[in-house]
Amino acid sequence: MRLLFLLFLFILTSSANAQYKTRFETSGGKQTPTYEEGIEFYKLLAKDFPQIQITEKGLTDSGKPLHLVLYSKNKTFDIKKLKSQQKAVFLINNAIHPGEPDGVDASMMLLRDIAVNPEKFPELDNLVLAIIPFYNIGGTLNRNSTTRTNQEGPEEYGFRGNARNYDLNRDFIKSDTKNARSFAAIFHELDPDLFADTHVSNGADYQYVITLDYAQKDKLGGKLGFFNDKVFLPYMYKHLKESGFEATPYVNSWGQTPDKGFVQFPDWPRYSTGYAALFHTIGVMTETHMLKPYDKRVASTYAYLLGNVKFLARNRKELLKLRKDTKEAVKKQEKFAVTWEVNKVKNTQIEFKGFESEYITSKVSGVQRLSYNRSKPFTKKIPFYDTYMSVDEVTKPVAYIIPQGWHNVIDLMKLNGVEVTQLEKDTEMEVETYYIEDLETPKLPFEGHYWHTSVKTKTVNQRVTFKKGDWYIPVNQWTNRYIVETLEPKGVDSFFKWNFFDTILQSKEHYSAYVFEDLAAELLAKDVSLRIKLADKRKSDPEFAKSSSAQLDFIYDNSPYREKEYMRYPVFRLMK
Repeated sequence: MRLLFLLFLFILTSSANAQYKTRFETSGGKQTPTYEEGIEFYKLLAKDFPQIQITEKGLTDSGKPLHLVLYSKNKTFDIKKLKSQQKAVFLINNAIHPGEPDGVDASMMLLRDIAVNPEKFPELDNLVLAIIPFYNIGGTLNRNSTTRTNQEGPEEYGFRGNARNYDLNRDFIKSDTKNARSFAAIFHELDPDLFADTHVSNGADYQYVITLDYAQKDKLGGKLGFFNDKVFLPYMYKHLKESGFEATPYVNSWGQTPDKGFVQFPDWPRYSTGYAALFHTIGVMTETHMLKPYDKRVASTYAYLLGNVKFLARNRKELLKLRKDTKEAVKKQEKFAVTWEVNKVKNTQIEFKGFESEYITSKVSGVQRLSYNRSKPFTKKIPFYDTYMSVDEVTKPVAYIIPQGWHNVIDLMKLNGVEVTQLEKDTEMEVETYYIEDLETPKLPFEGHYWHTSVKTKTVNQRVTFKKGDWYIPVNQWTNRYIVETLEPKGVDSFFKWNFFDTILQSKEHYSAYVFEDLAAELLAKDVSLRIKLADKRKSDPEFAKSSSAQLDFIYDNSPYREKEYMRYPVFRLMK
């Protein structure tokens, strides 16, 4: 079947005019284009075919804009008008990691084939194909032939980090980069029904050319999660197999060999497809295998993208309705999971085609090292742990209220289509307030942040006076998942965990111990409950009882003198 698919590709590409040949094709499948070559290719197609449009969108950290390429068979490019015509949208994002350029070449050839041979692609009658040719432009311009140490081609490629050395596939929620902010604007303009982000994987060796990484069915949730798990993915696996590229879920087996089974990759909102899931878009990261030849990797990516086109054409009406219903349902949803963990008992048995692993003597160190023996392929059933359970679950408030000083958060809310309003006058409200009781922070940064973990909070009901201009965010929107998962401090990729609110973790005022001693004594004399709390603390903590400074801190922290902003999370929950 693989030969049949490659023959199909050959028939399509050989019928194309020579001027539309890609660098990948003219090099015999060994090279990928430069940024300039790729953009010129799309501009040529747009010039010669009125069904294609290429436009410059927002800037990236490289100083260059993102380009968006659209194929619309009826030559209409107004997205609102196309959606009113019940067109479905398929968005492809390429070169988020430019050393993994398989999708760059596959997308160029797919669009070219559609333009030159439209009669072979009747699926495009009711679809809009959208392509971001190069997402990480800075990394694409940083071209080399060494940084993908273990990868089998192409001869030259880009670098993983962007112009500011960010890994863009960790930036979708925090949006530190111009790339991420420009992508969000494109994403919400298109509101895609299917989304593909093209990659190449590292890790274990196995027989597959391509694997698929996608949002957990439980996290995507409801009827959309069921549709993804039982309709879309089975179709794509069948299509890939018939195209000669049998696939398996992304092999997430760090620390062990995959023949023992592996866990589905936790697709948090920091990643492209996890971000898409917040907005009820089915997304997949294609992960071709680094050790497979480049021409086969590109062909498998082409097959995957073509399969999405065919699936969306066949299931367009059902998916459009399903997404519409899901958007309406989430407006009324009361409970939201904000953290998850894998179910280590429940699993799906999948057939896996790998290579026997063995340990041989290293020629470098002389000690035993892992090796996969390609002369010993196997096929066997293994456990795939693809069920995730919610750990922390919250009841949604009527609204979140955020003081206007936190403009960085409000900017991202607006960028991501959240409706926000400002209070018209100073207003006192009774709200739920979180206080941060504990957290863990690493010693070294991760993607420019010291990402917090193990966050513990306590909830206090308070009357708080908000100022005119403070922000009111109603939780009755189709964007509720984005709102809740970013604003709840325990959320796995919440703004709190990404350090947006770290200034509250530092006290700005304090006391001079030799002066506060007398005031502390007065406080204890007047407050029986404080005396009891202090005595109980002394009894339960011998080290505390020996420390005068710890006891003064305790009294200060339980007194009116402690600043109210310290450790108080500045996102308030209005419950009624």
